[in-house]
Amino acid sequence: MKSETPTPALAAFAQSYTAAWCSQNPASVAAHFTPGGSLTINDGAPAIGRDAIAKAAQSFMTAFPDLQVLLDGLVVQDGRTLYHWTLTGTNTGPGGRGRRVRISGYEEWTIGGDGLIANSLGHFDSSEYNRQLNPA
Repeated sequence: MKSETPTPALAAFAQSYTAAWCSQNPASVAAHFTPGGSLTINDGAPAIGRDAIAKAAQSFMTAFPDLQVLLDGLVVQDGRTLYHWTLTGTNTGPGGRGRRVRISGYEEWTIGGDGLIANSLGHFDSSEYNRQLNPA
């Protein structure tokens, strides 16, 4: 596996994407994707297109009104970009139980010719996430 240092433009893009997740503006997240781009979270059904991606982002933003995403690292490896993140927030949205969560994960990006995300495969430990939301 060959790793490369991210370009300054890619690093700035990752910072902008991180800020979008913290903005409570799901369209801002979706704007980082190509018009027909896709976001898949933990092998779930892909959100295809900016409207669907915005809805996926909105679900997290609604559940966690104080949502914060931290950029933990960015690696370019074998033509893919790995965006490592940590999400924190308190589940005080509709039906929330006021539980604080902190989970880390990563997205595997395929960047399109326009410099936007064409495909993102997101990964995080859903068992740990559910444990934090619903402790025994």
